[in-house]
Amino acid sequence: MVPKVDLVLIFRSSPGKVLSKPQARENARQAERQYTRLLDVLKKGGLRAAGKCGESGGQLLVLVACPQNTLARLAQRERYSDFVSGLPMADPTTPFDLDSTPLSPADRLRLIHTYVTSTVSDGGLGVAPGSTDWDRIESVMTLHDHAFNDAWIRSWTTRQLGFVQFESIKDQFGEAIALYFSFLSFYTKFLVFISAAGVYFYFYGQPYSPVYSSILLLWSIVFVEAWRIKQRVLAVRWGTRGSFRVEKRRAQYVPIPWWQRDLRMLANMPVIMLFAAVLAALLTGIFVFEAFVTHLYTGPGHRWIVYTPTILISLVVPRFLKIYHSYAVSITNWENHGHQSTHDASLTIKTFTLSSIVDYLGLALSAFVYVPFGEEVITFVQHALERNTGAAASAQTWLFSFPSSLMSPSATRPSGRGFWEMDSTIARNKLSPTRLQDQMFASTVTNQAVNAFLEIGLPYVLRAVESLQKGKGLALAANGAGAAGAGKKKHVMFEDQPEGNPARDAHAQEREFLEGVRREVALPEYELFQDYREMVTQFGFVALWSTIWPLAPVMSLVNNWFELRSDAFKIAVHARRPVPSRTDTIGPWLDSLMFLSWLATLTNSALVYLFRPSDHCKPLRTTLDRAHHRMGPSDASNRQLLLTALLIALAASHGYIIVRVVVRHVLERVLWRGSPEAQEAERVETVVKAQYLKSFGVAEVVDTDGPAQSDKPAGIDEDDDPEDGFWAYDEGLDELSRGTKDS
Repeated sequence: MVPKVDLVLIFRSSPGKVLSKPQARENARQAERQYTRLLDVLKKGGLRAAGKCGESGGQLLVLVACPQNTLARLAQRERYSDFVSGLPMADPTTPFDLDSTPLSPADRLRLIHTYVTSTVSDGGLGVAPGSTDWDRIESVMTLHDHAFNDAWIRSWTTRQLGFVQFESIKDQFGEAIALYFSFLSFYTKFLVFISAAGVYFYFYGQPYSPVYSSILLLWSIVFVEAWRIKQRVLAVRWGTRGSFRVEKRRAQYVPIPWWQRDLRMLANMPVIMLFAAVLAALLTGIFVFEAFVTHLYTGPGHRWIVYTPTILISLVVPRFLKIYHSYAVSITNWENHGHQSTHDASLTIKTFTLSSIVDYLGLALSAFVYVPFGEEVITFVQHALERNTGAAASAQTWLFSFPSSLMSPSATRPSGRGFWEMDSTIARNKLSPTRLQDQMFASTVTNQAVNAFLEIGLPYVLRAVESLQKGKGLALAANGAGAAGAGKKKHVMFEDQPEGNPARDAHAQEREFLEGVRREVALPEYELFQDYREMVTQFGFVALWSTIWPLAPVMSLVNNWFELRSDAFKIAVHARRPVPSRTDTIGPWLDSLMFLSWLATLTNSALVYLFRPSDHCKPLRTTLDRAHHRMGPSDASNRQLLLTALLIALAASHGYIIVRVVVRHVLERVLWRGSPEAQEAERVETVVKAQYLKSFGVAEVVDTDGPAQSDKPAGIDEDDDPEDGFWAYDEGLDELSRGTKDS
């Protein structure tokens, strides 16, 4: 019989490096002490625990199961905590029976995981990865439900042709994962309208249409504000509104004054700004080299030098971001956040800031430097190269060391200037008239197709390579959690072999189960950050830059239809099961969406001003089939053009504030006021507390459902009132009667 396992703790007994004999003996003693203490803590906490060998040497898998009585105690304790913290819930005084009201799989795993990993002061066992007391515990994970995963994946390709059902996801993976799929579905549905508008304006409208740009800005504001209300509705419906109040403290948290933590966060700002400035300078240098220098160079190897920027982007930028991420993790840990949600929010903002620079800076430089001022920039580069003839001569000497197969005939020119195109007319003709559209196509089509392969296809390739390295042959099949029956072996039975040996069958089932556990342990942890980042970045491309190519929303819509399915497949097959958690918001991603919608007002107004066609404007020829134009007089200087575009962008940003206030006001009344969720949110504020008081026999202030009141006021004893004469005589009716007679 397959055992019921709730958690798996990965315990590392050896550091993974070669140790001397004395060091190995001391390491073994320390590992044994910590492992023994771990089992003792788990068993004293009312849990079952047993260690099994892991896939690699020095790895132990501690399997944990929670008995029913311990689970009932944890559930009842959470009800008390929710009641004290003001979360919507049932009356905590009523008896709680797991048999009549069973917990969902997500709630069960969340309760047990929180109990094991939360600090002792919060009522947990304090067994958390990263804590000083448990430095040998690498991670705490949960196991997949193979039957659910298999049915979930099949439902996408058979019955469920539309959008995902969130209740089953919530019950299986928790509110955080269900909220992500709800966001992705909500965003995908919103893309339908702007996609239809984009198709119309692409085929029938003028390029850089101010009408489409205005519709796009209004759409982005409405989407952000509508989602703000939608996540509130879901939080009320799922009973997680205000769940941050019951979040447990991190094991790494050390109590410090609030001002000290704020000073640490403030001190980290210069570090982040320094990394951002270095990254922007690096990307700008690569952009100038790719957009201008490679087109002017005509010396040896000029056919190959065009690939240099791509190589630099592929090698330098990921390494730079990896270094920055390690620093971001360190300084976020130094900030000493008390809860995991605030810690993750701080790290998300730091990481997404620099990734946004990588995603959007290239388009910004092309739109506001290459297209409007490309001729001036390439002339400036030519003059700079002409002034540095000595450097050009040195470059000639170095380049002549290239193999002759890479050298073009132009390499026989006698001077360094011969390596560069100095004819202004020829150089200007080398500027790409479709650069902006090509970049948008690459961002919204090519990059998304590559990301889909990295999420779905690459894990199969990596597993096949790993299988070959271990000498197990080529294994492309999914060995993860999502494949029900993955790893099951067929047992050959002989005719004279007795059947129905319970001991042998139980041993075989246990062996297969442990093999499946080891395969799941080998999988990477699921990172919700990456999926949110992908969708928020895509929203930025649509809101900021789809004025350049109005078909970008259509490409995003098609991608997201597949993204819903690929993300489900990735969770079920290519990653460990996400640890369930309660949440009522998408956190810092909502702030990022709001910032991008504001930034879209700046970019769209500037793009429309610079490139919208007009009869009295100078053409820029930014596409092969349509002529885009620069607004303003034909003799306007670049400085005047940029200043005017900046003023228009600032004016548009103020208009954004007004429009957002109006949209929020209208949507609050249309989508929230009077909705069942709003009424439920108001009701639960008092009904649970009123029921709690009733359970103690405390009467209500006004009992509208009780018997009819007597004529004599309750609580007043006329015989004992010394001021009875004053209160017994009323002059109001006499005065009113006198006024009636006089009239």
